[in-house]
Amino acid sequence: MSGHSGHAQDPQDPQDDTTTTTTERRGGGHTDPATEAFVTHRNLLFTVAYEMLGSAADAEDVLQETWLRWAGVDLGAVRDRRAYLVRITTRQALSRLRTLGRRKESYVGSWLPEPLLTAPDVAEDIELADSVSMAMMLVLETLTPTERAVFVLREVFDLEYEEIAEAVDKSPAAVRQTAHRARAHVAARRPRGVVSPTETRGALEAFRRAVQTGDLQGLLDILAPDVVLLGDGGGIKQAVLRPVTGADKVARLMVGGLIKQAAEVSLAPAQVNGHPALILRLDGALDTVMAVRFDDGLITGLYAVRNPEKLTHMRRETALHR
Repeated sequence: MSGHSGHAQDPQDPQDDTTTTTTERRGGGHTDPATEAFVTHRNLLFTVAYEMLGSAADAEDVLQETWLRWAGVDLGAVRDRRAYLVRITTRQALSRLRTLGRRKESYVGSWLPEPLLTAPDVAEDIELADSVSMAMMLVLETLTPTERAVFVLREVFDLEYEEIAEAVDKSPAAVRQTAHRARAHVAARRPRGVVSPTETRGALEAFRRAVQTGDLQGLLDILAPDVVLLGDGGGIKQAVLRPVTGADKVARLMVGGLIKQAAEVSLAPAQVNGHPALILRLDGALDTVMAVRFDDGLITGLYAVRNPEKLTHMRRETALHR
């Protein structure tokens, strides 16, 4: 996967900053080994930070901090550059995760992860796509910061316990226990069955048609009886402040909400966090990203992100990598 994919035009992109400043400092067109290693592993580091934080903006900040620390490291003393970079990123993300926890306590309404428009190759890596799905990201939110770091590094990135121990400042034995606890916690809450992208797309298309035509029965046919709708407006846009549970309530809210809109409404499919999702536009402007959770062929979770501050990474594809 290209180290520059999806980020080339971002003035705040640490990859661009580091490459430019270091090349200028060297006075030539050659990048030095520190920059080269950072750029090579940038998408991996972003993915680690995003999976730990659920926020692309915070993941970018973590990468900036990682670069600043990496730039001061004596490379001659580094045995494995990838592992060392992952360790710095993990420590920075853990520190930020604790700050984020305090921020979420005062968040208006439900807090949902920041959705990412992802490239098709993310969906092809089933384990990676599963780990960044909106449903799984919400499961990861229920772990402690250390549990989340250990789970992500072990289950998603397949790091050895010794490497994880260095990243989280615990003994390998303690990391094994934490991994076991986190695995059991996630297993009890993750989606029940693996749903193929084809099934998901088919169900989403049925959902889209039913919403756009106001077909209440069509919606009830595709929604699980205990479906839960979560909305994230961040106090900026109107959204349901508490979870709405039950097929009838959710269906009526979906149909009623769109009928009230004076604007022209369009619902279009997109790849979000490695899975099929819907993008709702009002008069052509991006308004809502709707991600879904499927269990046994029915929609059990609907995640509507409306907070405009969380929709900035929907303008172009983000490259994720393991």
